[in-house]
Amino acid sequence: MRDKPRVAVFKFASCDGCQLSLLAAEDELLGVAEAVDIVYFPEASRTMLKGPYDIGLVEGSITTHHDAGRIQQVRRQCRTLITIGACATAGGIQALRNWKDVDEFVRVVYATPQYISTLKMSTPIAEHVPVDFELRGCPINKHQLIELIVAMLAGRKPNIPAYSACIECKRRGTVCVVVARGVACLGPVTQAGCGALCPSFDRGCYGCYGPMESPNTGSLTNQLRILGQSDQQISQSFRSYNAWAWQFRKASEECERA
Repeated sequence: MRDKPRVAVFKFASCDGCQLSLLAAEDELLGVAEAVDIVYFPEASRTMLKGPYDIGLVEGSITTHHDAGRIQQVRRQCRTLITIGACATAGGIQALRNWKDVDEFVRVVYATPQYISTLKMSTPIAEHVPVDFELRGCPINKHQLIELIVAMLAGRKPNIPAYSACIECKRRGTVCVVVARGVACLGPVTQAGCGALCPSFDRGCYGCYGPMESPNTGSLTNQLRILGQSDQQISQSFRSYNAWAWQFRKASEECERA
């Protein structure tokens, strides 16, 4: 009998929300668990088995010297490495530090800053090691994660959309908040995955799933200006959960310079 693929789940700097999305899959997770052996998952088990692993799921960004070394070890242990969530794929909300003086933060926040050892920047996993697939979202879509795992087991390309959130608005019949209400929205440049949740409640998209496959951030920036947004407001809009994704980073910095 062929051994089942060994799966490991690793955490770096993050809120654990993407790991919880895996646990929240419930019935679907039971089906996956029959096809694989989840041998390392500190969030869900007390039993931790050593590598090598067939599939490694990594949540979180690299923010410390220790984690910069640990991700190298994880990469060597995993035949396939998948990053999950905005922190792992784009540095996360903590990447806002990348434009500020981290030493000043440490001095202000901690009573004994000499004990704090941290990097100046929060960076995605792919800036440190080769990554086989990035699953975006803050948090990730649990159904997309199950699809990704099943695709890896079947040896096929995962059916994960790369088009914009606007397509999801159209499919669910949601009226465009930009056109109809003049609401600032990142939907045209944001990858689908959440089901266009915010526009369905008459709110603009916040860009939780990061840049779509070919984001025209320049065109959107111009449209946001027409809606009355200042360059500072537009820059701040691009600097949220996926601030360090290069397309959003470039757009925010151009507005900042303007």
